Amino acid sequence: MHRVLQSLLIATLLGTTLAGCVVAPAHPRRPPPPIVEVVPVAPAPGYHWVAGHYRWRADQWVWVPGHWRY
Repeated sequence: MHRVLQSLLIATLLGTTLAGCVVAPAHPRRPPPPIVEVVPVAPAPGYHWVAGHYRWRADQWVWVPGHWRY
């Protein structure tokens, strides 16, 4: 009788613990193909171009445009 109650308690605790797990949907592994950007003229010597890229945000791929960085 004691073993049955112990098994029932363990099963109940395990079920309760697993019921609290939330599995978020995974984003697609590969982003869409990159957008072709026209690189503008550098604002001044010493700047380098950082190419645009996709970033996963708000359950979708969002394009982050390229920019000049010093």
